[in-house]
Formats: sequence, structure tokens, C-alpha cells
Amino acid sequence: MAKARGGARPERVLALGATSAIAEATLRLLAEQGASFFLVARNAQKLGAVRDDLLTRGAGAAIAVVADLDDTAAHPAILEQAVASLDGIDLALIAHGLLGDQAEAEKNYPAAEAILRTNFLSAVSLIGWLANYFEAECCGVLAVISSVAGDRGRKSNYVYGASKGGLNVFLDGVRNRIDRAGVQVLTIKPGFVATPMTAHLAPNALFAQPAKVAHDILRAIEKRKDVAYVPPFWGVIMLVVRSIPRRIFKKLNM
Repeated sequence: MAKARGGARPERVLALGATSAIAEATLRLLAEQGASFFLVARNAQKLGAVRDDLLTRGAGAAIAVVADLDDTAAHPAILEQAVASLDGIDLALIAHGLLGDQAEAEKNYPAAEAILRTNFLSAVSLIGWLANYFEAECCGVLAVISSVAGDRGRKSNYVYGASKGGLNVFLDGVRNRIDRAGVQVLTIKPGFVATPMTAHLAPNALFAQPAKVAHDILRAIEKRKDVAYVPPFWGVIMLVVRSIPRRIFKKLNM
């Protein structure tokens, strides 16, 4: 297969956290284009369902591997297997994550550590390996699902927000390092999305459907964006949030 360059649709796709609602919706669109997939998630039943669905939708191939991505020691073997199975990677989508319980994390450090480990440390391990791979190939797309929560700490979810804020800074540095090699590093910042992760929250007009977010992600890849707020109106919302003076912001109930 030819390597994906310059906005071309990726043909060989690695999906880490493939059972997440946003990842699944994105992979469905790529399957309709005939892409081949290497899928990683920890729930075997859900992962098998995603694999079968992608094949039904036109995927060229779909290989499923069950793994807990918190186990960073296993990452190199998984990623090497993905490269060998697909004969290379055009797009790596990192989509696993943990919202966690803010109240519990405030009282119990292990709960906070679990959020940081899944959202930041495990992602750093994967990104580091993939950045080196894509840099050597002088092409490819490294797309990572972060969150608008990483733009500014708020009392309602600052542990989760800190994990995503750290991830955003790390991706900024990786982009600064390997963009010159022809590699696109895309930070994806969703707002509220109707997924199992947010099922406990009261729905409102700001919630988006995964299918809409998936279209925005592929558009950002095609346009070779560095950062994509999805849906785009979240860019405006977060600009306002970041602009509120600290002396005022600290008194807000957010």
C-alpha cells in the first residue's frame, strides 16, 4: 500500500482504545473507504463487535488484539505487531481514556493516580514509540484524543483536566520535534460527547453525537491541522474560558 501523504485518506490504521465511541465512529468512516485496521482494546467482547462491524462496512482487514494499555511494558510488542500486520501504519489514533471520579480522586490518591496513568502516562508511552516510528518514515498521522478539560483547571474535573493538560503540552513538544519530518501530530479536543463515559451527565445543547465528532476528526486530518476542537464551536467557548481573569475565575462555580 502507498503511504498516506498530504491529506490523503489513511489506508493502514492503528486504533488504540478502539472500543471508545468516538474511535468507533471514526473507524466506521474509514472502513467505508476500504482502510485496514489493527484494533486494540481491553474488552474482548466489545472489540470483537467493533472488528466485525468494520469488516461488514468494507474494511480491507481488521485485526483485533486484547490488551490493557495501562501496561506500558507491553506497548512495544503491540506496536511492533501492528506495523508487521499492516505492513506499516498511516494513522495511529489514540483514543483510550478514563474520566474517573473527581470527588474520589480528591480524597484518595490511588484514584487520582489511575486517571493520570491512563490518560497521560500510558499515552506518553504510546506517543513516544509512534513518534519515533513516524519520524523514521517521514510521514504519517499521529492523532490523539484529549479534551477541552485540559485547557483550564476547573473544580469539577481538575484531575482529569490535569491529565489532559499534560497530554496537550506533551503533544505540543512532539509536534515541534517531528512536524519537520512530514508527520502530522493532531491534538483532538472534544467537548461534551454523548458516549458511555458521559452517560451520568445531564444532556444539554452542547452535547454532540460521536458521528459528528468523527467527521470533524477526519476533516482535521485531511486539512493537516495541529489542534482540532470538536465540534469546532468549542474553540470559541474555551477561548472565552481561558480569557477570564484568574481573580474572577477562582470564584466561579465550574
